[in-house]
Amino acid sequence: MEIRIESLENIRETAKSFVNEIGDRRVFAFYGKMGAGKTTFIKAICEELGVEDVITSPTFAIINEYTAHSPLLAPHSSVFHFDFYRIKKLEEVYDMGYEDYFYSGALCLIEWPELIEEVLPEDAVKVTITEQADGTRTINF
Repeated sequence: MEIRIESLENIRETAKSFVNEIGDRRVFAFYGKMGAGKTTFIKAICEELGVEDVITSPTFAIINEYTAHSPLLAPHSSVFHFDFYRIKKLEEVYDMGYEDYFYSGALCLIEWPELIEEVLPEDAVKVTITEQADGTRTINF
């Protein structure tokens, strides 16, 4: 599927379209260049899911956990937001217990998954965000 972010003003509409397609899938791997809008789009997804926490990039923490209040997920479901940009060795991912998150049934939104591809679940959904020449973003999944 392909959806577009025309501007930051309509990012929530785009996030809503994305959320409506989640279904029972739980692990989403977001690919895109630096500055493509991965964190911004994940923030909009979390807002659409009713996350009330402050949503920030987990660049230094590697993982942030939020509580979603959405009928699309079980009440008070966890949403895990990962940013593996600073991972230097795959052993760091093993040490953090990635399996406990990826196979928990909770929603996992992963930035920089190319650094940990060998441990991604087979059913992880690949989401590619591409910035267009006119500044819009195309999201394919």
